[in-house]
Amino acid sequence: MIKKLLRISGKVFERKYLLYTNVTLSFTISAVGDILEQQYEISQQTIEKWDKTRTNKMAISGIPIGIVCHLYYSFLDKRLPGRTLKVLIKKLFIDQFICSPICISTFLVTIACLEHASFNDFTKSLKTKLWRLYLADWVVWPPAQVINFYFLSPKFRVLYDNVISLGYDVYTSHVNYHNYDD
Repeated sequence: MIKKLLRISGKVFERKYLLYTNVTLSFTISAVGDILEQQYEISQQTIEKWDKTRTNKMAISGIPIGIVCHLYYSFLDKRLPGRTLKVLIKKLFIDQFICSPICISTFLVTIACLEHASFNDFTKSLKTKLWRLYLADWVVWPPAQVINFYFLSPKFRVLYDNVISLGYDVYTSHVNYHNYDD
């Protein structure tokens, strides 16, 4: 059984299957993050029951994020190979100032499309949610990406990203489905 699992896991991380693996991971982790957030909201009595449609939207939002992350890490590792301090700093800079805003915007655009939001609702969403998510991103991702860029093999970057992202996805679900007055 263990040999079979190792063979399968080795196969899904082969280059020819890696995009599918990464998208599947992002889809799954986005759904699990929302389920955890909803379970917390149920326990706090802020919602009455699990909203399957909400979880489906969050899961679907993981598809374009998985694609973006896969392509981003592939590009980044080709353009900035190595594990020196100089390369690490460049990758962190690109990650925080380019990739993070792209990923957060991709998430918000995807959710707006899934919810058939008007342009005004979408721009309001950007104003209230983008900065909350981006500030949280600055707390979570720089330390996590030091480990990702310095210690891990490139083929495991999105897997690691998704493991860390589980907590971030819980917060993303919280931010996306709560109204803020500011």
